[in-house]
Amino acid sequence: MNKGNKLYEGKAKIIYETNDKNLVIQHFKDDATAFNNLKKAKVEGKGVLNNRISEFILTNLSQSGIKTHFIKRLNMREQLIKKAEIFPIEFIVRNISTGSLTKRLGIPEGTVLETPLLEYCYKKDELNDPLISREHIYSFGWATENEIKTIDIMTLRINDILTGMFRAVGIKLVDFKIEYGKTWNKDREKNEIVLADEISPDTCRLWDAKTEKKLDKDRFRKDLGNIIQAYQEVARRLGIMPEETNISEVNFGKTIPIKFKKK
Repeated sequence: MNKGNKLYEGKAKIIYETNDKNLVIQHFKDDATAFNNLKKAKVEGKGVLNNRISEFILTNLSQSGIKTHFIKRLNMREQLIKKAEIFPIEFIVRNISTGSLTKRLGIPEGTVLETPLLEYCYKKDELNDPLISREHIYSFGWATENEIKTIDIMTLRINDILTGMFRAVGIKLVDFKIEYGKTWNKDREKNEIVLADEISPDTCRLWDAKTEKKLDKDRFRKDLGNIIQAYQEVARRLGIMPEETNISEVNFGKTIPIKFKKK
């Protein structure tokens, strides 16, 4: 599969065209961003880890019946994925109160929610990705009522699968955000909704089940340090990395090559 021109560059990934109009290549960058790109840094090795973790999670979701854009990993930083028309909406699932939920509503940090809370945000960095309702989505044509019903069911199913996956390795799935897109057949007569983007410590809040140590991008947001080590720990627990592998942040003055288990 030949990599062609750059189609799009976001905060954490670059999308390239291929010689197949229905397929694109997704490249994972080492850029770390927070607060809608107001805080930025390079974290060497982050893209490699997110590529492998997202590959693992999307593969498991696909095996559980969730339709995704993922086809295969091409190398340490790139995946071959289906080209999709992305809905301009972030779908957020909250299992435990933290972050913006505690700020907006005064819910105590760490409150376990009785049922998962599903929220929608309009994908617009310059507007700080505002919280929206279903009525906003329908009124402005960002998705149809049937599409949202389908996505809501998929999203809660994904939450069930991920919660069990992480619980099995001693991690609490606090919350996460995901995106969806539509893929089309060759004649563009029929489309299919698929899970898109990525699922990784960049897009999930993950806490150690015993200590509640943060194993996600909050380590960057809150200047907690050890970002790469936290992502490495998630990969190790998921069985992607061997026990003896060590990674040090470039900020600590040294970087040790990342090693993964062979599939």
